[in-house]
Amino acid sequence: MPETFDLIVRGGEVINHAGRGLADIGVRGGKIAAIGDLAQASAGETFDATGLTVMPGVIDTQVHFREPGLEWKEDLESGSKAAVLGGVVAVFEMPNTEPTTTDADALADKLVRAKGRMHCDHAFYMGGTHENARFLGELERLPGCCGVKVFMGASTGSLLVQDDAGIEQVLRHINRRAAFHSEDEYRLVERRPLARTGDWTSHPEVRDAQAAIQSTERLVRIARELGKRIHVLHVTTRQEIEYLAAHKDIASVELTPQHLTLEGPEAYERLKGYAQMNPPIREAEHRQALWAGLAAGVADVLGSDHAPHTSEEKARPYPASPSGMPGVQTLLPVMLTHVAEGRLTLERLVDMTSHGANRLFGLADKGRLAKGFDADLTIVDLKARRTFQHEQMASRAGWTPFVGMQAKGWPMATIIRGQVVMRDDEVVAAHRGEPVRFGETLAG
Repeated sequence: MPETFDLIVRGGEVINHAGRGLADIGVRGGKIAAIGDLAQASAGETFDATGLTVMPGVIDTQVHFREPGLEWKEDLESGSKAAVLGGVVAVFEMPNTEPTTTDADALADKLVRAKGRMHCDHAFYMGGTHENARFLGELERLPGCCGVKVFMGASTGSLLVQDDAGIEQVLRHINRRAAFHSEDEYRLVERRPLARTGDWTSHPEVRDAQAAIQSTERLVRIARELGKRIHVLHVTTRQEIEYLAAHKDIASVELTPQHLTLEGPEAYERLKGYAQMNPPIREAEHRQALWAGLAAGVADVLGSDHAPHTSEEKARPYPASPSGMPGVQTLLPVMLTHVAEGRLTLERLVDMTSHGANRLFGLADKGRLAKGFDADLTIVDLKARRTFQHEQMASRAGWTPFVGMQAKGWPMATIIRGQVVMRDDEVVAAHRGEPVRFGETLAG
């Protein structure tokens, strides 16, 4: 008797840990039940993927969706809509909201807000502070928490932990891998007077490469002394790539599409405030080093650092303009463009957008296109050519720093736990997101 499935994705080129080749994927109960030739099988729903490429679902491990407190820039609904339109099946959201996510009640509030409103699956970082350090061992194990996030450089209120003693206290009390914004606050304060009013090219002078490597060296030293795992977010400098290559046993590395794509000073001259983010877009030397680190395997994951601000806010003269740019919707097509142009392979992209998150964060049932895992699939057309326009963006910010760039490759469908959520640039099954599960919190 022929097998029956809830959904069969037929005829696509499947790419996963086993390589790439034509195959069908059978889904049952939201899980991948079969991969292979399913020509004789039937299903309640069939997706024709002929001519398309089927990837494991893309996971964006760094987004700022601004809710609660800053909903005029973004909220959980709009940010997650942008995610699924970009082929992203799950996001890890940051704690610098208002109020900050620094206790169990704040995490529970975000999970309640997400239920029935978010389009993609989700988890939330717990912010590490001086005040809550001794409780982090319990907080990091709460369901729906992807880990602890610490800001070593300027951030929202109490989330700033700039001193070695504070970092040591955070790491001493946790067991999971902790994520860090690594810029040295003391150096940033010293260099603040270097900001030239209305001149965004001074941004990477204020937040220079030394501020980044100085902080990262401090962080690695403390983590090694305590035997803890760390994740260095949005690495931007040649010095950090070279240094972290020697510390991969404890330190994982995130890169962003914008630091791999944009370059100073040209980006600041062309985009002005829209090119401003922390750590900054840097010069060619550093961008080339990031690509070298990606090729050498130093980089583990890609995150968008989606951090939207309104056009009105971005129009303020530097340094009054805020740092951050949207990116969850453009992460995949920007990186597919780099694949098309020969800078990395599609296999390496898959490793950095799904397998890497699975390894680093201990995902219980996501991040692999394999039997028994969640049926999370990102289906792309590698031949598609689209030009990024502000009007395409679902983010409340309504703009992209990649405006005018031609994308070579485009997400055509987003399937989450066997449900087709996005198809042909339209959300077709709204608000189906659920909390992500982690191996280290299953008993939480």
